[in-house]
Amino acid sequence: MSGSGGYGFGIVGLGMIAEFHAKAIQAMDGGHLVCAYSRKGGEKADKFAADFGVKVYTGDYNAFLAHPGLDAVAIATPSGAHLEPAAAAAHAGKHIICEKPLEVTLERCDAIIAACKKNKVKLGGIFPSRTGEAVNVIKAALTAGRFGRMTVCNAIIPWFRPQSYYDSGAWRGTWKLDGGGALMNQSIHTIDLLQWLAGPIKELSAYAGCMIHKRIEVEDAAAAAVKYKSGAVGVLVGSTAMWPGNAVEIHLSGEKGSAWLRGGNLVQWQFDPESPEDAATRERFKPPPEGAAKSGASDPRAISFTGHQKQFENFARCLDGKEKPLVDGAEARKAVEIILAVYGSSLSGKAVKLPLKKTPNRRKFPKT
Repeated sequence: MSGSGGYGFGIVGLGMIAEFHAKAIQAMDGGHLVCAYSRKGGEKADKFAADFGVKVYTGDYNAFLAHPGLDAVAIATPSGAHLEPAAAAAHAGKHIICEKPLEVTLERCDAIIAACKKNKVKLGGIFPSRTGEAVNVIKAALTAGRFGRMTVCNAIIPWFRPQSYYDSGAWRGTWKLDGGGALMNQSIHTIDLLQWLAGPIKELSAYAGCMIHKRIEVEDAAAAAVKYKSGAVGVLVGSTAMWPGNAVEIHLSGEKGSAWLRGGNLVQWQFDPESPEDAATRERFKPPPEGAAKSGASDPRAISFTGHQKQFENFARCLDGKEKPLVDGAEARKAVEIILAVYGSSLSGKAVKLPLKKTPNRRKFPKT
């Protein structure tokens, strides 16, 4: 551990999400921000340095890795450019905490995991939705068996992004660097929650396409029918073409109970038998008045950094040996695998069984 402020964190990549990383690190217990890295530098790097009071290295990644007091590297580059800086940092003995997705193919995910294992450094994936209080109340009820046999588990991500969003960066909407569209970039948080809560998916059959956006290779709408290893069934729908954008929903139902999340709040919490705490749980997590809540449904900046802060704090405690990562490399890989299975099914027209042996062939989604 470096310094009185806990572990020293450095951020690689200065896109939009890097601001959330920086704010989370500055607010956390057990760590502090010591430096950042920008491949190109320029006005954005200068502004980041001024806003957060740290040195921003430009061009020389080895100099960044040699910064005094740097213990852990937060990867915030475009999705398909996580492997190279993560592997180099691992080889330099730095711990890695990586923004979702871990990478955009199974092979590149596995290469990051292997590099961290070889160099005996910790690896964490960032999925801040797992820190939500209502989500963890549901997880506890599942663990306690209150739902009985699970029957139907759904996830709906009815989001919207204007064409200007995809036009704002040359990497957006590309297979190489975005790794996919609505599912890989936006819906992945909810897909991670779905598999974490409902359990592994055994098989799925999907449709996907590019409906309204131009100049992108990937999907802006996808739907899959899924069958879980438990025997439960469900649907997964993710889009950035559903104007004006609405809150994420997760439906978990079984023979003895149902819990439905909407935007992080509980719109359904019913069990047979009812417990003495259920009424208080419904009241505690009831939805806010219509229009009061902000989310990333139509604005990617309309999120809080609190979930990121909780994950950084957990990672610091992990480095102390006090906890395990909320999301380690193997866990971070799971949502990527599900998304790749959706792509494989929609592009081949065939059902896909999980686990996958390799990344399915990908090509430009047709306009539909």
